[in-house]
Amino acid sequence: MNWFRQNRWLGSFLILFGLATLLSLFFLWRARGAFAEATTRFEAAATERNRLERLDPFPSDPNYEKMKFYFDDYTAAVDKMKEDLKVRMLPIAPLAPNEFQSRLRQVTLATMEKARVNKVQLPRTFYMGFEEFASSLPTTAAAPLLGQQLSQIALLMNILIDARIDGVTALKRTKLPEEGGAATSTPPPPAAGAKTAAAPAAPKVFERNVIDLTFVATQPAARKVLNQIASSSQQFYIVRTLYVKNEKDKGPAREGGEANAGAAAAGSTPALATSAPGGGGALKFIVGTEHVQTAVKVEMLRFKF
Repeated sequence: MNWFRQNRWLGSFLILFGLATLLSLFFLWRARGAFAEATTRFEAAATERNRLERLDPFPSDPNYEKMKFYFDDYTAAVDKMKEDLKVRMLPIAPLAPNEFQSRLRQVTLATMEKARVNKVQLPRTFYMGFEEFASSLPTTAAAPLLGQQLSQIALLMNILIDARIDGVTALKRTKLPEEGGAATSTPPPPAAGAKTAAAPAAPKVFERNVIDLTFVATQPAARKVLNQIASSSQQFYIVRTLYVKNEKDKGPAREGGEANAGAAAAGSTPALATSAPGGGGALKFIVGTEHVQTAVKVEMLRFKF
């Protein structure tokens, strides 16, 4: 004690140094234990990984039978869907170029006669969208596909005429690649340094015949046309874009507004027209009787399975 009293600073330093050494040894012991535990877990995980890599991934017999049942069920459902879609597609009949041109004239005349009977206005030069083939023949390879497209457009025209629309303003079809001169989409060039893998191209499931159609009709007739296009059972149609414009840009004027304004300007009191509840006045609708101009892009699918 005398030494500690004489060397108080040195004694305090030694005590603190001893405590710090003990505390450091305690933390070192804990870190060593945590390191040993982490090493044990890592070795166990590495051993399990090596074991799993050496295992045969083939499933067990019960799981294999269950997977086979699901696969067969899925295949049957896909085949059934394909058969249902094939029914909703007009067939491709073999046609020679001159036969297609004759059929085009017959279908055009029949459509124009049906439109005349139902009082549906058609464009002055109307050839079902095949104006270029009115005086020229298609190629031999394109004639059957053009015949199918002609049947698809004729069915669409029958839907329009049967709905008794006011008239067809425009009918334009997109040319087929088989007609010649049609631009084909090319894949983008590979990036610099990228490896070009020779992957086989997947076969096409379907192809599209696209037409742009514009017609004028009453609102019920336009709704009927769109519903029948979407629910057609003879051909699978897709309404890709739809644009509807009302023939009247402004809302209806308030009834009697002009007469009241003129009477007020003359300084006289306007007479109010009253009708008895049991009067014979006809009911006048404010909205819902306008005609609409409808522009629609329709895709007609051709399935290839």
